[in-house]
Amino acid sequence: MIDGKRVLALVPARGGSKGLLGKNLRPLLGKPLVGWSVEQGRACLEVDDVVVSTDDAAIAEAARIFGAEVPFLRPLELATDTATTMDAVHHALDSLETAGRSYDILVLLEPTSPLREPTDISGALAKLIAIPDAESVVGVARVEGMHPSFMYRLNGDWLQPYGGEQPTGLRRQELEPLYFLEGSVYVSYVAALRARHGFYHERAVPWMMPRYKSLEIDELSDFIAAEALLAARMDGRL
Repeated sequence: MIDGKRVLALVPARGGSKGLLGKNLRPLLGKPLVGWSVEQGRACLEVDDVVVSTDDAAIAEAARIFGAEVPFLRPLELATDTATTMDAVHHALDSLETAGRSYDILVLLEPTSPLREPTDISGALAKLIAIPDAESVVGVARVEGMHPSFMYRLNGDWLQPYGGEQPTGLRRQELEPLYFLEGSVYVSYVAALRARHGFYHERAVPWMMPRYKSLEIDELSDFIAAEALLAARMDGRL
């Protein structure tokens, strides 16, 4: 609870994954991927409950081992490649409210971003409360080498600068600071989430994440990189 408001941490973890089969159960430093987000949510003192939304019985069992509740299984039509995360969010909120459980704030913790820390969740929640007109907080990281000024599009056989000018001699320090939506943490008032059907809108404010935490696991190389970064952080090298 924060500022008298009840907080739900929701971890969406469906069974299917085309990029990396069995991703949410794949061991990351000996712990299934879904377990990292569950433990991060449970370690955040402001979070009242951690619930996992899944269609998969094995993921549900693993989530419970690490301390999450799995009070329902997600319908199969909400676990397809075309179903959205917001579909799962609305289903979870509706299912919990039907059971007499309501919340003021929702924190979305996607398992594919295991490098976040409980302090990031707490910080994002505090920022939501601290800014009177804010309705949501989303994790962002600063764009570095992939800045649009260094990007090209293809024009037939030719490279065409995305921004219209060749980047020859351009220094990153001189570029306008830009940020990308990095996916580690999403926080929103439930009423705003229902009204806007998303976390991104004109009342969203950023939670700044270090670039290394922004790694999102979509394929095997991401998994290998995440293991290396987590190991480095755990032994103090990061």
